[in-house]
Amino acid sequence: MKKNFFIYTLLLSAIFTVSAFAQVTSTTSGLRTTPDEVAKAEAKVNIITSDSGRYFKQGLLNLIDNRRPQARADFDKSVEVFLLSNVNVRKNQKLSDCYDQLIETVYLMEIPAEKKPANVRGLANTCGWDISKDTVEAVAKLTAPIQSQSNTNSELVTAVLDSTKQANILQAGFTDQTFEATEGEKLAQIEFTATEKVDESNPVIQQKIQEETQYVQVAVNRGSFGFNFNFNPLVQQYINYYQGRGRATMETGLYKSGYFTRMARKIFREEGVPENIVWLGQVESAWKPTAQSWAAAAGLWQFIPGTGARFGLKINGSVDERRSFEKATHASARYLKFLANRYNGNWELAMGAYNCGEGNVDRAISRAGVASFWAAYPYLPKETRNYVPNILSVILIANNPTKYGFGHIQPAPFLQYDQVRVPASTNLSLIAQASDTNVDYIRYLNPELRGNNTPNEPYTIRIPAGKANQAVAVLRKVPNSNRNTANLANVAAGENYQAIANRTGVSVEQLQAANGTKVPTNGKVILPNNGVKKTGMSRPTTPTASPKTTAGVTIVRAKAGDTVTTIAVRYGYSPAEIAKFNGLLPDSVLSAGREVRFPPR
Repeated sequence: MKKNFFIYTLLLSAIFTVSAFAQVTSTTSGLRTTPDEVAKAEAKVNIITSDSGRYFKQGLLNLIDNRRPQARADFDKSVEVFLLSNVNVRKNQKLSDCYDQLIETVYLMEIPAEKKPANVRGLANTCGWDISKDTVEAVAKLTAPIQSQSNTNSELVTAVLDSTKQANILQAGFTDQTFEATEGEKLAQIEFTATEKVDESNPVIQQKIQEETQYVQVAVNRGSFGFNFNFNPLVQQYINYYQGRGRATMETGLYKSGYFTRMARKIFREEGVPENIVWLGQVESAWKPTAQSWAAAAGLWQFIPGTGARFGLKINGSVDERRSFEKATHASARYLKFLANRYNGNWELAMGAYNCGEGNVDRAISRAGVASFWAAYPYLPKETRNYVPNILSVILIANNPTKYGFGHIQPAPFLQYDQVRVPASTNLSLIAQASDTNVDYIRYLNPELRGNNTPNEPYTIRIPAGKANQAVAVLRKVPNSNRNTANLANVAAGENYQAIANRTGVSVEQLQAANGTKVPTNGKVILPNNGVKKTGMSRPTTPTASPKTTAGVTIVRAKAGDTVTTIAVRYGYSPAEIAKFNGLLPDSVLSAGREVRFPPR
């Protein structure tokens, strides 16, 4: 949506509105696993690894061809397969090993590390992927380890390549692109082909238009769409487009709609907006909550900053609520309702104004002399003239996919998650550890968050489904002063504080002070700050201080922005090994100055 201008993971099955640290009940089964269940579980694992591998291999090919943004998207999808699988990756050794190596390999390809190459062959062997020798060798050349050089800054800079040059220059980062053309912007500029255009002089086309008009009229009279609109031959052009060269776009949209439409329909219904108007989201962002257009519009509903603020969406250094699932959807519904009221219940005009602003629509109506979208059509901006017919065509197809040749598409499963209210400025790494996931997934569930912490006020955050009780119990114990520095460690069955102290480096006294005299029965202990002082947020340009060694255990301090993976790679260790040794996850974000322990070689 480019309102007032020139005129791209998540649906709830049930939203848990949790006040403070509300509880969510979960149950587990004590029944024995049958051979059939084992076979099904193994099949599920194979599906996950196979799907992930398909995206990963495609990413490698794009990387070799220097299509780095496409490679980044493919690698993201490869990781996303695990995140959206509804399977606890950590409870299956194959999945866990495959996922950990995938994260490490992608990172090493994106940020080549000194002395340590990206082990694509090892990843393929772990995950059972068939990757050709030629592909492995080609990627190895592109992602060769950086050689240490004196008098050079250790920080990596993304190389910008001329499109006419060969992509044999070492690059750090797949892409630095921030903005993108959204699906709506692309479709607004489309030029229809001869086969897509409607020739109303053709008797066959005339008959088709007449049949479509009658179909829409009957459906409108029955209230099937929830609002009145008139079929126009221009709508047929978009139907023709989606049935032809735009088929992949429609298929992808219908699939991704499963993430959001149940949530959106509920909110639109609550706000008094016809539920079918939610398909505006497919045209605006292709159901991508992180979509950001060149016109500074963001989120599923593509609000520009001014309109977002106008309808209650916060945009500051901590959050951009235009990317929030629920809040932005409420705002979108309220804006649409406001526009519909302005135009006496005419939802075609409301959708047009959503795209180009009330002023443009008002002027078009004035020139047309009647408050009708099709009458005002010639006087509207080109983008809006395409925008409304596009949405109407999507609504028609979505309501009867079989009629238009899309009956084979099954919407994606919605993402179930819990919501918990956490104190101000709680670190995302702590939240991820408390809910047995990783920071990437917390960010995936909360795309509106802009930093490593929640806002500086109590904030309701989304975590994996079924983890609210556990997360609440853990987070309640963490003192406010440690919410940005504390970490968690898993407790093995029968483990005492001394054993935990031996592997974490935190004294028994500190563990007891933070967790009580008895080892917690919920499987996690808080690792307190340990007295580490905070440092500045800028990354140092001088060489890292030499590690110190205590009783065979090497201790290093993290830099601002480090994760377990980045610091492990820096010193030539396996991220999974370091994460386990420190009671963390490979993706755990480390605070500046935090001590990380490395086992003896």
